[in-house]
Amino acid sequence: MAYVFTAKETPSVAVAGTTDLFPVHRIYCVGQNYANHAREMGANPEREAPFFFSKPADAVCPEGSRLPFPLATENLHHEIELVVAIGKKGTNILATEALDYVFGYAVGLDLTRRDLQSDAKKKGRPWATAKGFDNSAPCSPVHTVSEVGHLERGSITLSVNGELRQQGDISDMIWSVAEVVSSLSSFFELCPGDLVYSGTPAGVGPLKKGDKMEGEVENLAKLNITVG
Repeated sequence: MAYVFTAKETPSVAVAGTTDLFPVHRIYCVGQNYANHAREMGANPEREAPFFFSKPADAVCPEGSRLPFPLATENLHHEIELVVAIGKKGTNILATEALDYVFGYAVGLDLTRRDLQSDAKKKGRPWATAKGFDNSAPCSPVHTVSEVGHLERGSITLSVNGELRQQGDISDMIWSVAEVVSSLSSFFELCPGDLVYSGTPAGVGPLKKGDKMEGEVENLAKLNITVG
């Protein structure tokens, strides 16, 4: 038995300090997990249950990438995020045990076609075309828990062309990493290779061709991405 055409390689992210690769199974994202970002998007930041959306695994792209400007948008936005890399399988995971399922952490960008998202919201439609497009999930190398421990606080920033656009602290997340993993596992069987983008602080904004982004979460490798 053979494939009818050549299968694509498994999407992957580098593991910091090694030659190993983290194979990407699925990409999940948490919506509005910082109160200040929820407010800037016109939402109420009350501590309701977290909600999720997803991106294709092959939307991931590595540190240093130069990305083509995406199709079908005139309002591409940046959203800097702490990324949680899952290391073992589980469902209905208790929050008190959720960190045991974390392989490591990285810096990510949830790129968004904001004009398509706004239109979808108005019409009560899904966000798939706004969030799940090609190259929409840049990700830095993954740092293992054994290297950096579990991240509960630390600055998170994004600069565009040297100008600070987003700034916050991961301790400001409405739902902690453990709570996010626990909640997500009640909807999906989490598997080794899953990446969870945990939400963005305030300051999201537009990008244009030629913009250079530098994202950083304290104690993790920086993420540098250029819009082609």
